[in-house]
Amino acid sequence: MLIPPREHRARVTDSEPPAVKLTNAVKVYASGRRALDGVSLTIPQGAIFGLIGPNGAGKSTTIRILATLLKPTGGKAEVLGHDVVDDPMAVRRIISYLPEDAGAYERLTGLEYLHFMGGFYEGDLDHMVALGESIAGLGDRIRSKVGEYSNGMRRRLLIGRTLMTGPRLAILDEPTSGLDVIHAHHVRRKVRETIDRTGASAIITSHNMLEIEFLCDRVAFIDRGKILGEGAPSELKERFGKPNLEDVFLEMAAHG
Repeated sequence: MLIPPREHRARVTDSEPPAVKLTNAVKVYASGRRALDGVSLTIPQGAIFGLIGPNGAGKSTTIRILATLLKPTGGKAEVLGHDVVDDPMAVRRIISYLPEDAGAYERLTGLEYLHFMGGFYEGDLDHMVALGESIAGLGDRIRSKVGEYSNGMRRRLLIGRTLMTGPRLAILDEPTSGLDVIHAHHVRRKVRETIDRTGASAIITSHNMLEIEFLCDRVAFIDRGKILGEGAPSELKERFGKPNLEDVFLEMAAHG
């Protein structure tokens, strides 16, 4: 059975705070570089949201602010109604963040790693680990040392770790970067299944436009710290008269 485009299946509720709300967010680093320049975004609960842009556009800065790893220089950032500056601990309790360059302890088996990481969270540890094992989908290799894993296997383990904790917002930075087709397809499918099943939300950065189009309800294009445009993939392609999101982005960047 074909799965309908993700943008037609998001659950949007007006009576609850959005999963993410950025209001004129600014980030200026000590060097003087202005990484974000008045970014405003609203992501509804239950949505998978894609943030697209070239290297240095402000994608990683945006999600690191949402993950409470950076403080904005100006403006406001909220996750499910919690301000990331005023109430960072409340934010950390309801998110799970997967950086692009995340690693895992190589001397542990995959299963031991899930147990170790699950121990930092409240809840039924056995259930949590079983869910992580299912999401990773590594079969018997879950009992092998992480140091013996390929890049794809390691990333699948990390996706399992990220989603097994039941976050209300999953923050995924380039979740399939460097993966082959098989591993990338597995990661995309598990992210999508988990978000659909739990009603959680996700924000995903990626250079892969097809991946974003497959996964996301809405996307925003960012360049030089500014949002160039936002909308559902189908809406953006129709608005700009382009066959794919890559061409939409190039058109936006040319006139941004």
